[in-house]
Amino acid sequence: MINGDEFLSKSTQYDAGDIQVLEGLEPVRKRPGMYIGSTDSRGLHHLITEVVDNSIDEYLAGYGDRIDVILGKDGSCTVIDNARGIPCGMHKTEHKSAVEVVLTKLHAGGKFGGNGYKVSGGLHGVGLSCVNALSSTLEVTVNQGGIIHFMRFHRGIPEAPLAEVGATTKTGTTVKFYPDPEIFETLEFDYNEIKNRFREIAFLNKGLTISITDERGENVVKDEFCYAGGIVEFVQYLNANKETLFPQPVYINVINRNSEVEIAFQYNTGYNEVIHAYANNINTQEGGTHLEGFKSSLTKIINEYGKLNRILKDNERLTNDDVYEGITAIVSVKLTDPQFEGQTKTKLGNSEMRKIVAEAMTTKFGEYLEENPAIGKELVLKCITAKRARDAARLARENTRRKGVLDSASLPGKLADCTERDPKKCEIYLVEGDSAGGTAKQGRDRKFQAILPLRGKILNVEKASLHKVLENQVIKDMITVFGCGISSEFDESKLKYDKIIIMTDADVDGSHIRILLLTFFFRFMQPLIEHGHIYAAQPPLYMMVQGKDVRYAYSDEEKAKVMSEMQQNSKLPITVQRYKGLGEMTNDQLWETTMNPENRILIRVTMEDAVAADEAFTKLMGDDVELRREFIEENATLVTELDV
Repeated sequence: MINGDEFLSKSTQYDAGDIQVLEGLEPVRKRPGMYIGSTDSRGLHHLITEVVDNSIDEYLAGYGDRIDVILGKDGSCTVIDNARGIPCGMHKTEHKSAVEVVLTKLHAGGKFGGNGYKVSGGLHGVGLSCVNALSSTLEVTVNQGGIIHFMRFHRGIPEAPLAEVGATTKTGTTVKFYPDPEIFETLEFDYNEIKNRFREIAFLNKGLTISITDERGENVVKDEFCYAGGIVEFVQYLNANKETLFPQPVYINVINRNSEVEIAFQYNTGYNEVIHAYANNINTQEGGTHLEGFKSSLTKIINEYGKLNRILKDNERLTNDDVYEGITAIVSVKLTDPQFEGQTKTKLGNSEMRKIVAEAMTTKFGEYLEENPAIGKELVLKCITAKRARDAARLARENTRRKGVLDSASLPGKLADCTERDPKKCEIYLVEGDSAGGTAKQGRDRKFQAILPLRGKILNVEKASLHKVLENQVIKDMITVFGCGISSEFDESKLKYDKIIIMTDADVDGSHIRILLLTFFFRFMQPLIEHGHIYAAQPPLYMMVQGKDVRYAYSDEEKAKVMSEMQQNSKLPITVQRYKGLGEMTNDQLWETTMNPENRILIRVTMEDAVAADEAFTKLMGDDVELRREFIEENATLVTELDV
């Protein structure tokens, strides 16, 4: 500990010599997280997005209609477009080619109020330069003016100036980059993540073709997306597994001087609200003014239509929740000067877009209802049904509260709580059955680990209304224990455990229970997934004993590797135990392998792609048996061992 005088004497040693100046792309390499969010898998995939965004901006400006993304065997990613190509002439003030300026200077580009782009997603001008800085090697080829131009960089530094290397009749830009292993924690691109993202982009830009090719495996995998119907096809895609209220989605398109509004929506007979909002192709996951304009106007229009046509009683009014139930909607706006709240660009802040979207809805959807009175009546009646079900659910909540079921002071007797009272230090295991629950209670660290055994299977909430959900005992127990409520009453600040860990047997039943639990969290406590509170425990599949040497394996591949090592170390026979359930493990074994933070493996459940997640839950847990069968048949090869 130092006194004030000592502190002052130390602080005065800070002088001009302590100031560092980072030149060129050094700031990006020094603090990559500031520019791409992280250096994990998410940051790695963000590199592809940054390159593709430039090609999409060209398409929005009216140039080019195709983008090809290729994942190479050598770990590279190549993005090819047929647009105008990055300008190749000499930059007047930088005295080097515009290609080199774009790839080596931060905040250099055609998106800062000049004549380059009217609408753009990559507004900060750091896209290509960031990718260049974080790549061990980057090569750019530009076809322009009948000439092929080429340039190569190593960790952001040019190998040589831009060179003319041939003749061509084509136009466009090709960027090939190798993510730098000095920067990223992983270099493995996830094909499905890339495919889902660019399918979404193709929906949002009707007529644009996006092709993704994966050359890394034994067989080349390729997908190509092009949607002439744009977001109308997007809504149809999201509703493909659901029974819809009317045959075609409502489509609204209004173009103003500095903005464009595109809205498509369709109701289904389900209970879930699926609304995705975008601004300049950016998924604004936290919503913003464009989404507020859509939602408020939708509720107002349906209420006014119901009153005008005497479907609603004089004193009856539909709430937002009544109107949103069963809707699938895409709200996409494009504007010249978008203002995003926060560096992550997840919420649109332009106040004028609230009014622009609301006016578009009022005019166009109002006309639609006048032209389709049968659909209008059916829609209002559906909302009234939703209101009555919600009223019943409210009464069910009030009744259960009166009985003490949802009162945190009346916790289930089967809960073994922890002694720690700081939620950030606490975790709770949801354990399949009383037997495994008893083992977990004995093996846990009582200070910070709570155990809630789940008796019986949780309700499939994908096919149940809210009041039915609240009648399920397993669900009531979880709501009571977590303390944060559900749906519109959800309050994350009241969550009593930072980690909620699903721990089930490594068999078909265990997988089913895990899916049921995840479906519940996805539909009724989605922020728990979004903010990283939900985990799946990974208990071992095998225990191998050779004398005093005891080892565990979590897969067949790991088992083979461990057994090979053990056979080389000793000639004693190896005893192998296959765990078919958590109850077969002793409390010490369960602690050592699955619950001890020093040794355990936890898989965090994320929501990287809400569209794909919604599609998967609908397929797996919905009413359509054929879709579920197709999903199982398509993914059967991923199952290494099946317990019957």
